[in-house]
Amino acid sequence: MSLQLYDTSVRTVREFVPVEPGRASIYLCGATVQAPPHIGHIRSGVNFDVLRRWMIRSGYEVTFCRNVTDIDDKIIRVAAAENVPWFAVAERNQRAFTWAYEVLGCLPPTVEPRATGHVPEMIELMDRLIAAGHAYAAEGDVYFDVMSYADRYGSLSNQKLQNMRAAGDTDTDSCKRDPRDFALWKGEKPGEPTWPTPWGRGRPGWHLECSAMATKYLGSTFDIHGGGVDLIFPHHENELTQSQAAGDGFARYWMHNGMLKIGAEKMSKSLGNSLLVPEVTKKVRPVELRYYLAAPHYRSSIDYSEEALFEAAVAYQRIEGFVTRAAEVIHDVDAHAPLPQAFSDALDDDLGTPQALAVVHEVVREGNVALAQGNKEQVARLLAETQNMLDVLGLDPRSEQWRSSGGETGMRATVDALVAVALEQRQAARARKDFSAADGIRDQLSHAGIHVEDTPQGPRWELSR
Repeated sequence: MSLQLYDTSVRTVREFVPVEPGRASIYLCGATVQAPPHIGHIRSGVNFDVLRRWMIRSGYEVTFCRNVTDIDDKIIRVAAAENVPWFAVAERNQRAFTWAYEVLGCLPPTVEPRATGHVPEMIELMDRLIAAGHAYAAEGDVYFDVMSYADRYGSLSNQKLQNMRAAGDTDTDSCKRDPRDFALWKGEKPGEPTWPTPWGRGRPGWHLECSAMATKYLGSTFDIHGGGVDLIFPHHENELTQSQAAGDGFARYWMHNGMLKIGAEKMSKSLGNSLLVPEVTKKVRPVELRYYLAAPHYRSSIDYSEEALFEAAVAYQRIEGFVTRAAEVIHDVDAHAPLPQAFSDALDDDLGTPQALAVVHEVVREGNVALAQGNKEQVARLLAETQNMLDVLGLDPRSEQWRSSGGETGMRATVDALVAVALEQRQAARARKDFSAADGIRDQLSHAGIHVEDTPQGPRWELSR
């Protein structure tokens, strides 16, 4: 089975055929950095990280471009409210996003362009659009003329132009030929950052930025454009329109992940219901949060609850427990062992992570049986399958990412040393047949949140939940 992906532009699943055989190019709409990230933001990063990892495992050479929108109306408003420079707001929040992507195990992008570093490319794109009759300058602003592209505008979002409302991206529509025209460039205003252009000083519009950055790094026609479903209109619609109107093929596939909600509300900063990544990773480990975000199908919505979050953590711990126990028996794991066909088929079917994880759990169940039976050959095969599947999903507990996740490494070593002393005392009590003392030590550890399991290789421990 070849890789099949749901393409928003045609509203169906279709076979992935890259522009260049053996290579895949992905542009992911990254952060608009007016605030630190909540887990709804990072879901997109995790979903497309799984896609990227699966493509790499499938033999593609992947170029992954994830942009940063570091100038925007919202950033300017936050800066004004805090009485700090706009770039200070952008910089601190970009660092927060970078930390969140990294702590959840997302591979670093091939390139991560900032909007403010690509104004020359934006000017060139506007120049092409004006020359082609699809854009016009008006009192320092530059607008895209939607009527000049009326037969195509709305195709991505499946809307008709006559049913669309005003763009609402400027304080007034007095300079526009049509209220639905959208801003490519916003003229100079007091207190706002500006860059020089042939049409006057000003700053870029949101949609223009992504078109310029995507084509600079991935070419005029590239494979996949991704982002949250909330970006389909107007952002992605406008990107596609202005790029194709300028003569670029732009993205051949459009992929959109579902939203993360609290109740009926989309998780957003404006609603005040956001859950920041640093706060959630105090409740569960980062790898468990990644499991929670990756487990549902990327196109489905997630209704957040702590109960569901903790259930995901427990599910991951079951997988982790098998890997840990099996690794005590099998020391050399075949990193090139074939993946179960059902796992590969699941991911080839529009990145079906729920079905893929069902395969992981089934293999883990078989592995636990093999461990109980002492079948080392079977354990070795199933451990290799499990770790290789988890590697594709970015969830392998034995990977460097999760074995050394920040300050947890030193704390784990300290706790390990203290528990080791208690377990030595317990073993000594059992050796002298003082089972009451041995049970007392085990109970004390249990009360401290440490679960002790006796195995043929000796006692092992893990933190209880």
